[in-house]
Amino acid sequence: MQMNTPPRSTIRLTRRGRFALIATGAVVAGTAVAVPLLSLAKHGDTRPTSLVVPEGWRAAQIYAAVDKALARPAGTTKKSLALAHLKLPNDAEGNPEGYLFPATYPLGPKASPQSLLSSMVDTANRRFNGAPVAAGAQRNAMNVYQAVTIASIVQAEAATKADMGKVARVVFNRLERGMPLQMDSTINYALNRSTLHTTAKDTRTQSPYNSYQRMGLPPTPIDNPGEQAMRAAISPTPGDWLYFVTVKPGDTRFTADYQQHLRNVAEFNAEQKKSASPSPK
Repeated sequence: MQMNTPPRSTIRLTRRGRFALIATGAVVAGTAVAVPLLSLAKHGDTRPTSLVVPEGWRAAQIYAAVDKALARPAGTTKKSLALAHLKLPNDAEGNPEGYLFPATYPLGPKASPQSLLSSMVDTANRRFNGAPVAAGAQRNAMNVYQAVTIASIVQAEAATKADMGKVARVVFNRLERGMPLQMDSTINYALNRSTLHTTAKDTRTQSPYNSYQRMGLPPTPIDNPGEQAMRAAISPTPGDWLYFVTVKPGDTRFTADYQQHLRNVAEFNAEQKKSASPSPK
């Protein structure tokens, strides 16, 4: 049965930010500026020996991180895409977003932008093209590239790893009912930003990644998901949820009731207003 969605201008599926503390520092997931996480050699050598790519980084962040790690001019890694001959699925049309697998990559003396990008894509292909993922995608009537796209949304939207399966279920439930996804993370990707606050003007952004206006999945993944997000995409948690919002850290609320969702969003807005208010002197 098809379900009509309430007016788009009134819905906010998610409004939240996510910080991941990985290795040597705090990384803001989904921002436009990359801070590469590097391991340095011993004995005072400042040459990095490895590069850590966190879950949820966008391709643009990874390109910038590789440039910095290899001490190359900004833009070098992105320009090297054509030379890397990456083994991407046909649906990707040469865009490696989603297939730059989050992991630790060694920076040997012969490391180059092309070799690092190839290692990331080869790792993704090993993780994504195995029988469990392929069978899971087929079980959900999609191909692996679509599963990676859903996993990228899950990676961006889930406040905790425990929520990933539920977020994936919301995506499937909305797709099955012919409802737009209305995920703020896809608009953030279109606008090359990361924010908790999506305005009515933002939802009118002209972009194939605007899931408020466009039906179905975005044309590509919106970041590079890890294995747990991928597992959630092929084995979502059973449930009837259509909406969710992280009211405050540790309190993400999922519901199939739109009116309940509006009440949850009102609490989120109240929490945001409270945290933005100056502390009394």
